[in-house]
Amino acid sequence: MSLASLWLPILLSAVLVFVVSSVIHMATPLHKADYRKLPNEAAVLDALRPFDIPPGDYVFPHVSDHKEMKEPAFLEKWRTGPIGMVTVMAKGVPTIGKSLVLWFVYCVVVSVIAAYVTSRAVGPGAPYRAVFRFAGVTSFIGYSLALWQNSIWYKKDWMTTLRSNFDGLIFSLLTAGTFGWLWPR
Repeated sequence: MSLASLWLPILLSAVLVFVVSSVIHMATPLHKADYRKLPNEAAVLDALRPFDIPPGDYVFPHVSDHKEMKEPAFLEKWRTGPIGMVTVMAKGVPTIGKSLVLWFVYCVVVSVIAAYVTSRAVGPGAPYRAVFRFAGVTSFIGYSLALWQNSIWYKKDWMTTLRSNFDGLIFSLLTAGTFGWLWPR
């Protein structure tokens, strides 16, 4: 079965996930606790502003070579803190347009991969449940499991990751249902 024959479930599932994810993030309180306000935010921002930090990902304290991690001066930095990772974004009023386009492209990519795996596992005329199972598992992997790395390695709050995994479960159920419904007979 060709991926071209699955263009409708691919696009429709991506659109459904895109719309439902927008509703989840804008109309429900599910992700309100994902980020907290810095204590004394104004003072922290005033202290950082003169550095004009370019956009990017930063870790502190930072070492250039892992051998430095054993030096007493560096160990003292760890003991006294703070320790962290931060993503600095470009200055200016944030725009969401580019992120929304990239999110939709990502939804299409997940659906294409789900279509590929499902089309190799079951053929035309496969029962709804078989299509649902393969499309659902594959899309859940795409929407959810890679997020665990951020909690394991980068100390992202596990509750934030689990809330995003709940979103991924909803997205994968939508994808699986769409594929099961529109699977070629």
